[in-house]
Amino acid sequence: MLLLLAAAVTIPLGLDLYLPVPEDNPLTFEKIELGRRLFFERRLSRDGSVSCGSCHDPDRAFSDGRPVAVGVFGRRGSRNAPALVNRGYGRSFFWDGRVRTLEEQVLKPIQDPNEMDLTLQEAAARVNLSDDAIARALASYVRSILSGGSPFDRFVNGDRTALSVEQQAGLQLFRGKANCVACHVGPNFTEEKLHNTGIAWRDGRPADPGAGHGDFKTPTLREIARTAPYMHDGSLATLEEVIEYYDRGGNRSPGLDPEIRALHLSPTEKQSIIAFLRCLHGASH
Repeated sequence: MLLLLAAAVTIPLGLDLYLPVPEDNPLTFEKIELGRRLFFERRLSRDGSVSCGSCHDPDRAFSDGRPVAVGVFGRRGSRNAPALVNRGYGRSFFWDGRVRTLEEQVLKPIQDPNEMDLTLQEAAARVNLSDDAIARALASYVRSILSGGSPFDRFVNGDRTALSVEQQAGLQLFRGKANCVACHVGPNFTEEKLHNTGIAWRDGRPADPGAGHGDFKTPTLREIARTAPYMHDGSLATLEEVIEYYDRGGNRSPGLDPEIRALHLSPTEKQSIIAFLRCLHGASH
């Protein structure tokens, strides 16, 4: 479930009860609410046409449904806008993991020429806040965006009716034959590490080097059914395409992660995994 409660954040079922929060930026209702307003504030973009919420729509689990992000003046980026659910648990940010804190991350899109295209000085003047206050408020709001309490969480906490027989079969494949847990592990279904899955490679070279050699961070699978299209470049439109990609062992590339190999899943097994992935959603509030 996506929760924002007065004065603090309540951790939904299934997530780690310890939500990392910097000592110098404690969560308060006032700061979260200011961050929410700034998140949807179009004045933080050069032409007043977009906000953070333009690429991170709450109805899409804070993603945007497009292959790549579109910013001011219709400028297109090169990467898919990632879902923001549970990013408070993140250890690095952006697809290439180049930033270590949310306070630093939230200011980057404001400055990016293909996104909001403002200097921090201009942004601060437009909303009559310091850039530090903007960073702290936006980071606090992002920490409040949580997804848990899914049918999967209810199932592993004792409700054996929460998953269908097909979804339970998908869970077993996810943990076993399909080996999805090699990367999608833990309460947030990601180990937050960087991998070359081959998706970036075209004609023997990486179209986008990511963190180097086509390495990109493992995304969360929470709310995955609402965050199509998939991969760092939005190149796979459906969960079916994602499963087919991994089933065939990805694209050949130097340094391909050793966990990427042909799976030889049957059509029924593929559908079971997809059914399981579709249960990783919470109730929105």
